[in-house]
Amino acid sequence: MHIAIPSRPRLLAAFIFALVAVLSFPVSSTLQSQFFTAPQTTEKPYVIEYYYKVKWGHADEFIALFKKNHYPVLKKEIEMGRILKVFAQVPRYHATEDGRWDFRTTIVFKNAQIANDNFDSAPLLKQLFPDQDSYKKEEQRRFEILDAHWDLPIKDSDLDSH
Repeated sequence: MHIAIPSRPRLLAAFIFALVAVLSFPVSSTLQSQFFTAPQTTEKPYVIEYYYKVKWGHADEFIALFKKNHYPVLKKEIEMGRILKVFAQVPRYHATEDGRWDFRTTIVFKNAQIANDNFDSAPLLKQLFPDQDSYKKEEQRRFEILDAHWDLPIKDSDLDSH
């Protein structure tokens, strides 16, 4: 039995013809977007830890002022959908002076863009604290008793990945 094997020029011509036919076939924009564009990334929450080192003996006062004047603003931002969650920790024991912190607040923002968008909280502050003079004095006091403050954006680390 004899099998006819196409010559290379014919095989090449058939391949080019098939390729041109496939490339010239009209593809819907939906299909194009599914196969020919980069996949859309989902919004990921963005987490920042805020550390506060307070002057010795003033941690309770600082926390009380934080709860009174700053936490309501954060809760309002949760209602607005900007923030997903807010929680706080205090250390059980004290650390060395150079590594000491007295209060840590963790804020889970909806995404990194919102966390860094220079949100103007002035309208919220006026709504939540009609007595702006008292609010400003208490906030000034909160920062007077503060020795140090730092913000630390964090990300999860997958311990099971290679």
